[in-house]
Amino acid sequence: MVILTRPADQGARFAKALRLRLGPVVVLQSPLIQPKFRVPDVPDRAWSAVIFTSGTAVAACEALPAPLRQRLPRLAFCVGHRTAELAKMAGFETISANGDAEALIRCILAKAPQPPLLHLHGAETRGDIAACLTEAGIEASGVVLYDQLVCPLSGDVQTALRGDTPLILPVFSPRTADLLAADLADARAPLHLVAISQATAAPVSRLPLASLTIAARPDADAMLDAVEHLFAAATRLEP
Repeated sequence: MVILTRPADQGARFAKALRLRLGPVVVLQSPLIQPKFRVPDVPDRAWSAVIFTSGTAVAACEALPAPLRQRLPRLAFCVGHRTAELAKMAGFETISANGDAEALIRCILAKAPQPPLLHLHGAETRGDIAACLTEAGIEASGVVLYDQLVCPLSGDVQTALRGDTPLILPVFSPRTADLLAADLADARAPLHLVAISQATAAPVSRLPLASLTIAARPDADAMLDAVEHLFAAATRLEP
């Protein structure tokens, strides 16, 4: 059984991709975070590029009033390919770092775009990309586009955690891992966590897990590979 705690749309996409690979897998979806979009006050400056570190930020950008969207530049630096795909669908010309936040900073510094840059992000972030870029000589500012509302685990998931069936939990962000850590501390079921990065693995690394896998790359395809490997290596994980 697989438990997905991503926001609803992202979780549904991952569940669909998982079933295309593995067939009729039992998947329980219970988003731990749901976005609530804002209409922020964006300084009226000649921004040369925007920065996206999540697909949710792209969606929040698309939801902005048209006059505000039209003031944004067309070039977007994106943390990974999936975010870049979404930004391209939203009308941006994209450059993907194909990695994490540190890779994105390195990518931007290597491209050395004309400042200033605008990082559009959620209220909860790890690190300050705009500050790092500004300190490195490329002026950048950040604007919060959405809040991240915390949701409790569903009753079905809580029941599964108290059961005996082994569970696979793909975890896609340090924020989600932080929230999961408390929920999983008293779980009875054998837990096999798949983390998208070392930073995501850190909050759950001290839990009594059956296994902890870190994806080979910080993207959805690598997460799918890791989950598929778990199923292939131990068919007993299937319900």
